[in-house]
Amino acid sequence: MPSYIEFLKSIPYLKELGSEQIARLAKEVVELSFDRGQVIFLEGEPCRGLYVVRSGRVRIFKTSPEGREQVLLITRPGDTFNFVPVFDGGANPASAAALDTAVVYLIPKEALVSLVTDCPAALTFLKLMASRLRYLTLLVEGLSFRTVISRLAKLLLDMAVTEDGPAPVRQLTQDEMASVVGSVRDVIGRALKRMQTAGAIKIERNRIMIISPGKLKKMM
Repeated sequence: MPSYIEFLKSIPYLKELGSEQIARLAKEVVELSFDRGQVIFLEGEPCRGLYVVRSGRVRIFKTSPEGREQVLLITRPGDTFNFVPVFDGGANPASAAALDTAVVYLIPKEALVSLVTDCPAALTFLKLMASRLRYLTLLVEGLSFRTVISRLAKLLLDMAVTEDGPAPVRQLTQDEMASVVGSVRDVIGRALKRMQTAGAIKIERNRIMIISPGKLKKMM
């Protein structure tokens, strides 16, 4: 355990914790070893906790339904990963696999949540941060794997004032839509026309009305 304590103290956002708090975490650490290429966890699985790289490298990646991979991050010794689901309560937002022979410390989710429960404000802040990071992870997935029309359909549904039946979309210009989904105005214009022809939306002047949420979801 002493080696765990010293290593945990070297991690930037843990080193500010008091000695007692570090010792509490160190008691819960589980040391894991992985061969090169071995999967540490998969996207969608329940979160076990926060991982800290002791040695080697780990790649964090998303996989499309067709099997294509998008690497989000390559971690090195001292780096942490899988912060998001520890505090937002969701599943693993991405997968992780060892790039080299790696040793990883797992700090169980329950130990971390218990540590910050004594400070409700800190827990609320961490939950908000985790929620934002999960959103950014999903945004990267969308930009990497989805077509423009798929990304636009998701945006319109996200921006709808109500979820069921005809619903107006909170006002966004086509330039703003293009910026959000990673495209250009002309492509957005053509995609909106396709959606209207398909009966998914109705465009009146500068207003977009969702006519069929179901049809939009099929375009995602």
